[in-house]
Amino acid sequence: MSDNLKYDVVVTGAGIAGIAAAVAAARKGMKTALIEKQTLIGGLATSGLILVYLPLCDGFGTQVTFGIAEELLKRSLNYGPFELPEKWGGPQGYNSNEVRYKCYFNPAGFTLELDKVLLECGVELFLDTMVIGAQTDENNAIRTIQAANASGTFSIEGGCFIDTTGDASLIRRAGGAFETGENFISPWWLENAPGRAERYHFTDDIHIQPTGPINQYPKIDAPETGKSATRFTRTAWQIIREHYEKIYAEDPALRHKHFPLHLPAMPQFRKIACAKCCFMLDDDMYGRHFEDSIGLYADWRKKGFVWETPYGTLLPEKINGALVAGRCMGAVGDAWETFRVIPAAAMTGEAAGVAAALAVKNNCDPKEVKLEELRSELRKNNFRFHLEEAGLETRK
Repeated sequence: MSDNLKYDVVVTGAGIAGIAAAVAAARKGMKTALIEKQTLIGGLATSGLILVYLPLCDGFGTQVTFGIAEELLKRSLNYGPFELPEKWGGPQGYNSNEVRYKCYFNPAGFTLELDKVLLECGVELFLDTMVIGAQTDENNAIRTIQAANASGTFSIEGGCFIDTTGDASLIRRAGGAFETGENFISPWWLENAPGRAERYHFTDDIHIQPTGPINQYPKIDAPETGKSATRFTRTAWQIIREHYEKIYAEDPALRHKHFPLHLPAMPQFRKIACAKCCFMLDDDMYGRHFEDSIGLYADWRKKGFVWETPYGTLLPEKINGALVAGRCMGAVGDAWETFRVIPAAAMTGEAAGVAAALAVKNNCDPKEVKLEELRSELRKNNFRFHLEEAGLETRK
């Protein structure tokens, strides 16, 4: 491998936010690299076996999130047994009572489809590659990162960088500020369990098994030491062991037909670290008007709670030459809980990818990108920016 690689846009982390960012930048004509530390793409959605593509609507029949978020929702169904609800264009009778624009998907199939999307766009993908360092210039702008894989250590130069790692690791390596969050340990895994009537079933025998209410399991802080991910994962494994040991104690014969098939390939941290950004979304900011909003997203847990998304949440406060998206965007408290999921990751990833492309095109920092130029590009993919554009009222 060359000692030095150069790209217009470099995205770190190939979860949903990273894929959306890389695709958006590549579709704007940028030479784009996407770097992923695993050998699977899709992040928690695929490696983490989180097979629910959460809603694009407000729960009362109004779609608020569009663009790549909607494209990926539809494409997530291509290699699996699930469909859209009838209300949102699915076959007659399928989830006919589901009022929200959401679906389930097959994590393995979605991985294959996501790779197809990247290939169509010409994104250069680096798998099994860890970002181990970042250098900034005199303006505190990231210009070069160091990466390592089986071929050795090498440098990658970029016109603009996007951190979609889920833990703000690129921003942290560049010296940027960040905040951490608290997690419940609540493992999901793939199992063989004939006859179970679960909503997450692929066949009569094969299901995704989520554990019970998350508040019955231990909480753990986001990773702060080299052992945090190990402790989190092994605690999850213990919960799964106890699940089966209880079943087998009640009926030993079930050992031959009720058993785990596949465990998550990554720690199922919901919140790890977010970058401190020029604006931080916080509790009780749903329904508010923000002059610099670049997209809408609706709370996946409750109807009618729609959030505008300030551009400042994608701009790390003290680091230039970079944007953030997905789980490491500028959101804390209940806003973080709202925005940490697949559709919001895709929406913020697309906005970051387009902003990065404009920064490279105009030879400026992402903080200097003209908001109306960014919105003009996002409008081409049907984005809405303010609540009134979706026919919704701004909260006073």
